[in-house]
Amino acid sequence: MFHRGLRAVVLARQSPWRRLWAHTTRKAFSTAPQTAASLPWHRPVAAAAPPLMDCHLDTSSTSYTESHRRTTEAVTELERRLEQVYQGGGTEAVTRHTAREKKLPRDRMAVLVDAGTPLLELSALAGCLDDIPSGGIVTAIGIVAEQPVMMIANDATVKGGTYFPITVKKHLRAQEVAAENNLPCIYLVDSGGAYLPQQDKVFPDRDHFGRIFYNQAHMSAAGIPQIAVVCGSCTAGGAYVPSMSDETIIVRGNGTIFLGGPPLVKAATGEVVTAQDLGGADVHASISGVADHLAHTEDEALLKTREIVASLGRPHWQQTMDAQYEEPLYSPEELRGVLPADSKQPLDVRLILARILDGSRFHEFKKTFGTTLVCGFGKIMGQDVGIIANNGILFAESAQKGAHFVELCSQRGVPLLFLQNITGFMVGQKYEHEGIAKHGAKLVTAVATASVPKITLVGTI
Repeated sequence: MFHRGLRAVVLARQSPWRRLWAHTTRKAFSTAPQTAASLPWHRPVAAAAPPLMDCHLDTSSTSYTESHRRTTEAVTELERRLEQVYQGGGTEAVTRHTAREKKLPRDRMAVLVDAGTPLLELSALAGCLDDIPSGGIVTAIGIVAEQPVMMIANDATVKGGTYFPITVKKHLRAQEVAAENNLPCIYLVDSGGAYLPQQDKVFPDRDHFGRIFYNQAHMSAAGIPQIAVVCGSCTAGGAYVPSMSDETIIVRGNGTIFLGGPPLVKAATGEVVTAQDLGGADVHASISGVADHLAHTEDEALLKTREIVASLGRPHWQQTMDAQYEEPLYSPEELRGVLPADSKQPLDVRLILARILDGSRFHEFKKTFGTTLVCGFGKIMGQDVGIIANNGILFAESAQKGAHFVELCSQRGVPLLFLQNITGFMVGQKYEHEGIAKHGAKLVTAVATASVPKITLVGTI
């Protein structure tokens, strides 16, 4: 059911989650300039879809009040946890970090992005149960020089910015999102490399540390810019991040790039050398050529980064975000009380759709067939979207309907939004005889092969 996770993350506020579509509904690997009118989900329509009716809620009822209370408590707990991870490695580590005239990762992003534009942080709670706040790395989608970009920033206040298994997983996930949505990557590097006590869990497998560089190479080859800003240490395997980027900026005084640091050099060769003489900004900007730009301060480095992004020659963000849209007819604030306290109690998903879709307008597909899966077209912030929402357990006809609808959206270039609210497929002899396994497989195949952006909202029990 739509439980605490969805209550806290999605239903608490309208605008942040609706903004998600500002960043993700773009064709992957598309490099040709596009205007809003040329994008498939901005096509003009002859007539608007009808609004959802009879979706009012009794906000004075006991069930609504109780659900609102539970949701508010969940939101408060989420905000508390987020505030905790935003502290990074703690007060002492933050003080040491800032004393070196280094900004915190989220502060670096705040300087980079255009004023007044939304910033969407990803996986903020990763690693928090293992005392690795945000997994030691901050990833976010933002608007830089009127371009949507993916920012990946090491947090040196958390174990020196070293890579734990969760750090690698989060870094790779950000690259995957960037590749699928054609987002330039900006790496804000400040890392000591792999966390050595767990290096056996970081290095060896296909989707471990080395995959970061594989992804960089493939995205660059596909025309997705890779930009690195070396704000601090960049040691061992991590040195390949700036080395494999299309353009690299290094900050004098704090930025260093080397495969083996001074202690390792001394142990291996007996040579005594400082970090700056070995791989500092002057070395890489003037001698090795690893860095393309030298900055005297972080602010200067971030300004140069904005200049680089502005020169990429890619479509501006405004070109894909100028559509006018209606607000929902029903208040999104009521979403806090729409979910029943009992997870086994049925919920008409249209009560949710009426509070998130523009004008509460929904063109339902196969309304009277496979009724435990609600499918249809709507708009979010002016952009077309295909909705697939569970309204009970899946039967064979529901799976058929879902597969058909996903194929339609893929053919038409319409992004998909899944609202997950299900315990599984229907079981029993009758349903096996109806071929529910085969029809379920068709739905899985349709989703797997659909070449449009997909976002899933899923709750936890």
